[in-house]
Amino acid sequence: MYTNKIRTRQIRTNRIHTHLHDAPSVRRASVVARRCSSTSRHTILAGVLFLVALSAFAEAFPQAVGVPTIRDAAAALAAGDLKGAETDLQLLLRANSTNAHALNLLGIVRAQQKREGEAESLFKQAIAIQPDFAGAHAGLGLLYLQMGDDDRAISPLQEALRLDPTRTDVQSALIGVWRRLAHAAVQQGDPEKALAVLIAARKLNSSDRDVQYDLGMVSLHMSLFPDAVNAFNEVLKLRPDDAAALYGLGRAKISMAKFHDARQAFEHYIQLRPADTSGHYALGITLQALQRTSDARAAYERSIALQPQQTESYLQLGLMDLDAGNTSAAAEKFERVLKRAPQHAGALTGLGRVKFQEKQYAEAATLLEKSVAAYAGSREAHYYLGLTDARLGKKEESEKELQTASRLEHEEVEKHQNMLQILDPDQFQGTATAPSR
Repeated sequence: MYTNKIRTRQIRTNRIHTHLHDAPSVRRASVVARRCSSTSRHTILAGVLFLVALSAFAEAFPQAVGVPTIRDAAAALAAGDLKGAETDLQLLLRANSTNAHALNLLGIVRAQQKREGEAESLFKQAIAIQPDFAGAHAGLGLLYLQMGDDDRAISPLQEALRLDPTRTDVQSALIGVWRRLAHAAVQQGDPEKALAVLIAARKLNSSDRDVQYDLGMVSLHMSLFPDAVNAFNEVLKLRPDDAAALYGLGRAKISMAKFHDARQAFEHYIQLRPADTSGHYALGITLQALQRTSDARAAYERSIALQPQQTESYLQLGLMDLDAGNTSAAAEKFERVLKRAPQHAGALTGLGRVKFQEKQYAEAATLLEKSVAAYAGSREAHYYLGLTDARLGKKEESEKELQTASRLEHEEVEKHQNMLQILDPDQFQGTATAPSR
C-alpha cells in the first residue's frame, strides 16, 4: 500500500454557510489535518477520509447542538479515533439511513478496521444513493487496492477521476495499478498488453517519470526504437541526470545506428556512474561502430579492470583482434570467454573463425556446430560453418548452412522493414540497422 499523505482542499466560500467558518469542529478538523500531514502511520484510505470530509462540510446544514455531524465524525476518524467516529456515524445513519456521506465514512472506518467486506458494501450503498459521489467511488477503488485486487480497483478509480479530475491521489493510485499490470504482462511475455496499459497511464500524467521510463523499456523490448527514444527523452526532460534513462536511450540509439547520439548518452552515463562496468562496455560498442578502435579498446579494458570476471568485453576485444588479423591474440580472448562460459555462442563462432583462417577446418567445424547448437539464429555461425563444410568436401551440408545463413539475413532485413512500416515515418529519419554481433 501507499504511504498516506493527508491533503486538504480549499473550501469554496460560496458553498459554505458563514457559521461554519468559526465552528469548533471545523477548527478541530484543521488541527487534525496538520497533525496527520506530518505522519505516515495512516493508510491511504485515511487520506480519502479527510478529502471527503471537507467536501461534506461544504454541503452540511446546521444541526441541533449536541447532535453529531459528518464533520465531527470526519475529524474523529482523521485523529485516529475509530470508535468515536463509528459512534457518530451510526447515530447519523439511525436518523437517516440514506446519508451517502455517512455511509462512505463508515466504509472508511471499516476499511481501517480490516472489515473489508462490510466496507465494500457501505461504499456500494453510498454510490447507489448518490451515483456522482466521487469520494465513494474513490473509497471503493482504494479498498480494492488494500485487498490486493488491482483488476477490480480500475473501474471505480476511473469513475472517481471522471467525476473529480482534481483527485491526484486517485490518479497516482490508478497509475500504480497500470504499472503493476504492465510489469506482470512483460513477465508473462505479453509486451503488447504492457504497452497498452502504460499508454493509458501516460494519458493520466505525462510527467510521471516512472511511466515514461517503463514505456521506454517496453518499447525497447518490442524494437519500437523511436518510441523508446521519445519516452527516455521525456524522462530526461524531467531528470536530466537520470542514469537509467540515459542507458536506455543509448541502447535505443545503437539499435537505430545513431552511434554519435549513443556515444553522448553513454559518456553522460559514465560521468554519473564511473564505476559501472556495463557503461564502459556500452561506450566501447559505440566507439567501435564509429571506427574509433583505440578509444573502443580503452573502454573495453576499463570495463575489464572494473570487473575482470566477465565475458562481453573480452569477446569484443577478441573480435577487434580478429579483424586486425591478430589471430593468436583473438584466440586468447575467445578462450578466456569460453573458460568462463563454455556455451557462449559469440566466442565459439569467433574461435571457429580463427581456426578457419588457420586452415584447421575440422576444429573450426566442431566449434561452429557448437555455436549453432547454442544459438541457432546466428547468421555468422551458419555462414562460416557452410564455408568450413565446403573446405571439408561436405557439399550438401555446406549448401544447407549457406542457405540458412542467407535466410537469416533476409529475415533480419524483413523484420527491420516491417518495423519501419509500423512506426510513424515522421519519427524515423535515416536508415537504422542493428549493430553486427
